[in-house]
Amino acid sequence: MALQDPEHEAAAAVAPSSDFPLDAGASERASLLSHRVDSRPSRYGGTDSSSLQDASPDYCLPEDDQPQESPVATISLLLIGVLIANADTTLVLATYGTISSEFAAFSSGSWLTTAYSLACTAVQPIVGKLSDIYGRKSVLIISYVLFGLGTVICGISQSMLQVIVGRIVSGVGSAGMTVIVSILITDLVPLIQVAAWRSYVNVVSTLGRSIGGPLGGLLADTIGWRWSFIGQGPLIFLAIVLVSLNLPSQTREESLPLKGQPSRLRRIDFVGATLLASMLVALLGALSIGGQIVPWSHPTVIGLLGVSVGLAILFIVFESNYALEPVFPLSLVCQRDVATSYGIMAMQVAAQLSMMFSVPLYFQVTQSASNTTAGAHLFPAVLGNTIGGLAAGFTIQKTGKYKTLTIIAPLVSAVAYLLMILRWTGHTTWLESMEIIPGGLGTGMASAATFIALTSSVQKEQVAIATGGMYLASSVGMVGGIAVGSTVQQSGLRSILERKLVGKGGDKVIKMVISDVRNLSKLDHRVRRVVVEAYLKSLEYSHIFSLSCALGAFLLALTLREHALK
Repeated sequence: MALQDPEHEAAAAVAPSSDFPLDAGASERASLLSHRVDSRPSRYGGTDSSSLQDASPDYCLPEDDQPQESPVATISLLLIGVLIANADTTLVLATYGTISSEFAAFSSGSWLTTAYSLACTAVQPIVGKLSDIYGRKSVLIISYVLFGLGTVICGISQSMLQVIVGRIVSGVGSAGMTVIVSILITDLVPLIQVAAWRSYVNVVSTLGRSIGGPLGGLLADTIGWRWSFIGQGPLIFLAIVLVSLNLPSQTREESLPLKGQPSRLRRIDFVGATLLASMLVALLGALSIGGQIVPWSHPTVIGLLGVSVGLAILFIVFESNYALEPVFPLSLVCQRDVATSYGIMAMQVAAQLSMMFSVPLYFQVTQSASNTTAGAHLFPAVLGNTIGGLAAGFTIQKTGKYKTLTIIAPLVSAVAYLLMILRWTGHTTWLESMEIIPGGLGTGMASAATFIALTSSVQKEQVAIATGGMYLASSVGMVGGIAVGSTVQQSGLRSILERKLVGKGGDKVIKMVISDVRNLSKLDHRVRRVVVEAYLKSLEYSHIFSLSCALGAFLLALTLREHALK
């Protein structure tokens, strides 16, 4: 399929179809604050102001029905859910060993995070379409309910399988809790301010991830891990109440479909959603276990990749020929700036996650650091994410430009990866560990800038779906970055050790140090030095992979077009 230029079709897409007359107040595409949208007409594919003003009666609520709530108050109340969702992620990372050990299933402990991530990723691209059909408020409340239900299931589970089921339910809810917030921000504020508002959300996300781990560990060591899940219930209930009472409805959701229009239920592309979700689960499942749990050549990995390809083909065929309202329009991905934005985000996230996977391992190998100390060395990258997002948000709000930031961001990240290749040779101090800050800084900048690039290049009615796609691109980059980065490192390590440790006992040593880095302490000094040098060289390979991703994002950014935000 050829890439499409949305600017050539903007006027036709904004004007409502005569076959489906829209009732004022009943349109599912109206923004929460309709009068704000009219002030930024160029946002949607370059449509001129007159076109939007002609169409505005069809898209806006009646004057007396338009919500007047401050976006500050509205967005602030949404941050509770953002805080909980991000805290929950690191909370489980800190307690999964304790949880799985209680059920004598330590080897299955990683599924507590994997199941959650797969469920969240599979649902993210669907959330936007559902919010277009049923409204932002309804989908957000349902997401809260599902997340809360999942935490309760985890808290009262009597088997490892039940906990994993609870994590799947929570993952589905988490998808809506995160995606809808970004969609609502684009509804509530002018596009030129969106990046700044999303940077505030990023700060809250960072805060949640920072407190989740220590809090989860504390609860697990004192009153029990179950309370780390059950304790989220009251907070989720508070979030539901606040959203129900204070979040303005996007549309008059009680309005019935007009004559000749399909019902809301019929508008949902169940087949497309199922195919897309299944394809993502198969693909990410293969990336999650390939090279980490089993070799890439394992039949399970090959089978999952084959299934994902088959489902992708079925999805394309069905969405192109049979879907009434595609859950994720293929024409959207074919738009040049949309595809470019997704690619930049995926590569930036892949680069940083590969780097963050390698940093704790580096300090465990070279300094015999504890898990806590090794993990603490990741904080500079997280700090960089926050600073980069805030700086980019304010810059875009001040200048109305984003392309330069999108180009600079990968180069900033590349500085970190280059420094790690050249300077991390086994004697890295705390001060030198700050050299990973640019890696997080660049990703934070890219996250803010590419989101604006995405939303400024699509039609108004496509923003929600496109936002879900951005989250999907980020998730694929996260899983892919960890999978490929770890595979490159592990393969390099094995290859080097097989050359260095020849003779009797070599295979045993290789197997021992690859399976558990703590086994390095059991080796004699001479062999340990050889193994550490092999680890350092293999970690260089993963840094080269991160550098390659950053440079790929830079090349993509050069092709990005800049749309006016005012």
